[in-house]
Amino acid sequence: MFDQIPLPDEALASNTENRVPVVLLLDSSASMHGERIRELNLGLKAFGEDLRSDGLAMKRCDIAVVTFGGSVRVVSDFASADAFEHMTIIPNGDTPMGAAVTQAIEMIERRKQQYRDAGLKYYRPWIFLFTDGQPTDAWQNAAARARQGEEERKFAFFAFAVQGANLQILQEFSAKRPAMTLKGNRFREMFLWLSSSLRDVSRSTPGMQVALQKPSDEWTI
Repeated sequence: MFDQIPLPDEALASNTENRVPVVLLLDSSASMHGERIRELNLGLKAFGEDLRSDGLAMKRCDIAVVTFGGSVRVVSDFASADAFEHMTIIPNGDTPMGAAVTQAIEMIERRKQQYRDAGLKYYRPWIFLFTDGQPTDAWQNAAARARQGEEERKFAFFAFAVQGANLQILQEFSAKRPAMTLKGNRFREMFLWLSSSLRDVSRSTPGMQVALQKPSDEWTI
């Protein structure tokens, strides 16, 4: 899988470090308006700043951002943490979570193929889902794909929500770990846990098991 072959594009050719691809699936539905969306945007900014403070993580963490509010939108395709510096999520519409998860799975598979074509090693991808509600679309097939993909170790799936979200449905997407609930609007703590975890992964060897720090009960329920 890791035989050296010609690199397919300049973005990969300019950085031949091992990669950890991550898709952030962020709920941007209308119910996120006000304090929630403000804290989400501040947390996203802190996430980018924390990754940029680590030179190795900057090179190895390959982050994409997908929002689901009214429709599914790829806000940022796979890129380094520099892309988060001026990013602002605006809430709108309903919650097409199933379509968003499907989008993330397909993006991960395409990105892995690009790594293979480039001869780059990569860590198990991450899908990180955050929501404040429940799906408003047909989500069952997407949840089944997410569970199967995680069982087959194609990616790791993490689900977080604010209080009041439908955790029973959210848990249907995750085969390996419980869906977590934030205390209040503790988005910054959530994103800093995520960046710290990714920095730990980026310092390891692809294929090696990494013991992640458990989300603190200071900011989760």
